[in-house]
Amino acid sequence: MTKLKRNTQNLLWTLTVLLLAISCSSDKEDAIGDQAVLSQAELQQILNTDELAGVADDIVTGLFMNSSNALTGKTNPDCYVAEYSDTGFSVTFTNCAVDGNENVNGTVMVTYTSEGETLSFTTTFDNFSVDGIEINGTRSYVFEGLVDQEAFTFTVTSDMTITLADGTVIDETGSKTFGFSFGDTLETSVFTIDGNWTVSIDENTYAVMVDTTLEGNLACDYLTSGVMQVSKNGLAVSVDFGDGSCDNIATIIYPDGTTEEVELDD
Repeated sequence: MTKLKRNTQNLLWTLTVLLLAISCSSDKEDAIGDQAVLSQAELQQILNTDELAGVADDIVTGLFMNSSNALTGKTNPDCYVAEYSDTGFSVTFTNCAVDGNENVNGTVMVTYTSEGETLSFTTTFDNFSVDGIEINGTRSYVFEGLVDQEAFTFTVTSDMTITLADGTVIDETGSKTFGFSFGDTLETSVFTIDGNWTVSIDENTYAVMVDTTLEGNLACDYLTSGVMQVSKNGLAVSVDFGDGSCDNIATIIYPDGTTEEVELDD
């Protein structure tokens, strides 16, 4: 196994673990948007976009981790064609079952490069579908720092279109930068989120812009500090997650200057 491939495999594994650690806080972040701007139905559509992208990422990770032995457990040995090289791979599926996901079709192409301590890879989805939900476009990852160091960051840039089984079209563009630093305890193991990203669902556009880097730690179920803007079709509110204390309270600041404290859980 080449050094590039070994480092990429380690980073993909760490990416999966880190996104799982952040997911609870990310869901609560979107819940604020529901109270301030979004309806519950709109919120669920946005969350489903993230979940579907996560399913695609899981499949890509599994393909890379298994390399030429990919898709062990597939229901049909002739349902895919795969090509691997030292700098990437492509897989075309025809009605496959992959990692518990049924009816996987279309093509996934992954390329990765490494320069110094920067590792990047790009996934291109070409009519890729899972259970009738189709993805087209790209997701790119750029990692700064190796996983055996005390801290690293990675940026995820999306430019993709998701078509749901009912015909709903969702476009997601923009970048999120995740940071992680390892501490001696869960409280001192800190993650951060920064960036700007937009989700368009039919005629509505939802945008998130981080004003002050969002921060949390592995001992707390909530984001503990940072400020972001959430807007729907141009109407924006600010959301302040606090001073670093672990609590379930955030402050929404409306355009007219009024404020409201909200709980981050039910």
